[in-house]
Amino acid sequence: MTQQIENIKIVRTSLLRLVEDLTTEQLNEIPQGFNNNIIWNLAHLTATQQRICYLRSGLQPIVQEKYIEPFKPDTKPEGFIDSSEVEVLKNLMLSTIDELLSDYKKDFFTSYTPILTRYGVELTNINDAINFLLYHEGLHAGYIMAMKHVVKK
Repeated sequence: MTQQIENIKIVRTSLLRLVEDLTTEQLNEIPQGFNNNIIWNLAHLTATQQRICYLRSGLQPIVQEKYIEPFKPDTKPEGFIDSSEVEVLKNLMLSTIDELLSDYKKDFFTSYTPILTRYGVELTNINDAINFLLYHEGLHAGYIMAMKHVVKK
């Protein structure tokens, strides 16, 4: 399972490289046809990882609530995210995966409250959650690539 966590980090590193040339305004822009923006999608990846790995395992998330609640499924950007908060969100994308790997190796995830995702995938333990994250990261990578194409015009 540690390889899957490393793969998530590879995806996130790639996404951060993909958006490094975008301005704060472009990251916050909601392109026509979309319900959210690039920075929301990046933050959503961290929020989802915290929810399905930590909260469902009965553990305290390793990020503040303000980096989880506004980025849950079915939410939309609540306002402009300034450059300093953009940097925090970008840093959390990698630091939370490093912490997940460390906590996984320490066997922190001993219990799990099962969930059926909106995609019909049942998560019954931390390994299911980590495997699902790979799919989820790829899904949102596609959204981010499509949005970048629109905001860069």
